[in-house]
Amino acid sequence: MKKILFIILFLNASIYAVAQDKDEHREKIKALKTAYITEGMNLTAREAQQFWPVYNEYVEKRRQLYRQERAEVENIECISEDKANAKLDEYVALEREDYLLKKKYYNDLKQIFSARRIMQLKKVEDEFNHKMMLEYRQRKESKK
Repeated sequence: MKKILFIILFLNASIYAVAQDKDEHREKIKALKTAYITEGMNLTAREAQQFWPVYNEYVEKRRQLYRQERAEVENIECISEDKANAKLDEYVALEREDYLLKKKYYNDLKQIFSARRIMQLKKVEDEFNHKMMLEYRQRKESKK
């Protein structure tokens, strides 16, 4: 009985540690991205003060949409045609919501930056994401 209790406590502690590591990892990436964009865009203090709340809100809303789209992925062989049609309609609605969110985001950014600076932001973000993906692949390869 003591062994079972010990195993359960150990597993709970392990799961908690992994979840905590994941949150810390996510925060580190967020900090790196913030620094990379701030430097890549050469943001002034005023620009940064206006930009980051808009950007953070946009990123959080996109994350929520992504979670909604990925939620309840079911076994395709087991769902009815009506349920599959409803799911497709839901995906289209989420895509429309994503489009409207992007449109609002770019309109909000136009209050802060010129169109050229917004394009620069897109480029800097893409560069950061590319570097992160390369690093991820390198780490994955080194573990093999």
